[in-house]
Amino acid sequence: MTKHISIESKHELIDYLAAGCKPKSMWKVGTEHEKFGFHRHSLKPLHYTEPGGIRDILQQLADKHGWQPVYEQDNIIALSRHGCSITLEPGGQLELSGAPLSDVHQTCAETNQHLKELKSIAEPLGTAFLGMGFQPTASRDDIQFMPKDRYKIMSAYMPKVGSLGLDMMKRTCTIQANLDFSSEADMVKKFRVSLALQPVATALFANSPFTDGRVNGYLSYRSHIWTDTDPHRCGILPFVFEPGMGFERYVDYMLDVPMYFVQRKGKYLNAAGLSFRDFLSGHLKILPGEKPTIKDWEDHLTTAFPEVRLKKFLEMRGADGGPWRRICALPALWVGLLYDDTQLNQAADWISDWTQEDHAYLRSQVPKYGLCTAFKGEKVRDLALRMLAMSRAGLEKRAIKTSCGKDESVHLTALQEIADTGVTPAERKLGKYHGVWQQELSEIYRLCAY
Repeated sequence: MTKHISIESKHELIDYLAAGCKPKSMWKVGTEHEKFGFHRHSLKPLHYTEPGGIRDILQQLADKHGWQPVYEQDNIIALSRHGCSITLEPGGQLELSGAPLSDVHQTCAETNQHLKELKSIAEPLGTAFLGMGFQPTASRDDIQFMPKDRYKIMSAYMPKVGSLGLDMMKRTCTIQANLDFSSEADMVKKFRVSLALQPVATALFANSPFTDGRVNGYLSYRSHIWTDTDPHRCGILPFVFEPGMGFERYVDYMLDVPMYFVQRKGKYLNAAGLSFRDFLSGHLKILPGEKPTIKDWEDHLTTAFPEVRLKKFLEMRGADGGPWRRICALPALWVGLLYDDTQLNQAADWISDWTQEDHAYLRSQVPKYGLCTAFKGEKVRDLALRMLAMSRAGLEKRAIKTSCGKDESVHLTALQEIADTGVTPAERKLGKYHGVWQQELSEIYRLCAY
């Protein structure tokens, strides 16, 4: 499908998503993670142009580790290498978007290599990177927007549709796993299971209890942020659980998600709040008579932020940022559950009688109460233990082993410890905050930096 030929019908948008279907032998694992840069001496966030800042780090990664720079105007804003990319989130959070790889061991090795390279650049500059779900001490004003035109458009639009959108842009970090599907029916089953259980992952990864240097009352404030960012493009997507769910239903949803921008000749045109339906019919007021291309559709798909997002694969979006072990654990959790037919079918049966009210309840309560959230006579911790057992069974059945004989279930260890104890990463930090840290958070930067 040529990216720059105009789209003439909705069917082409449906076909684009359906083209993601692939046989099980071709399924891959993709992992993405974001992290906050900071100066070691002052603990202040890294800015773009300052000496030793984000621009210098990107340039040195290119010069010393073979990454190819990507520019917007004269600014280096991304890097690419061997199917991976390093990109900038709005507040300077550095994101590794990993290559589609065959197994969790490979994606974990990829992450390890990236963090090792990044540390080799950052340390001589007196900088480091932190894995948490929300920036624990810096204010919104302490953080500069990166020089990307799309972020100028988004930052002007966000306050019109929610009170926390700018915090989402500047002060949140996540870990994400991307997984494949074989057919429309397989996509729907995986979408429903992963969307229903996304709050359980949120609880296991909860790691954002501080804002502006103080306790914020949440275990995953990052997750809460999305509930007041933009109701038109965030949330749990009730239609996914309804009859008739499929590629076309998701296309209809995306056609109603307000646009942010259109790219033309290397420039971003402000389309904030405009309709992709109008664009498809040639009535977009900023480009009258012009119809979208597949590239425009690809861009638009990235501007919705539900808990699970559909492209030509499914993106799991419920986890807070965290240390290397949990970056590896997220893809393991979902691969074990979704890539084994037995576990996927059991999970689909498990969540089949959950109501829309159940989904909404978990989405609203888990960011605050984590594994202690009450649900159907149990705690979310009980759901997490069950989910982990199912995932472990799926990974053991895959039996993809390292040279040391360890299968992929070894990457669940960090999550198993959390579920067994019932104590989230956020609660461990809160315990230290009220104890040995004496309500002072500078120690987080020493203990939690990569």
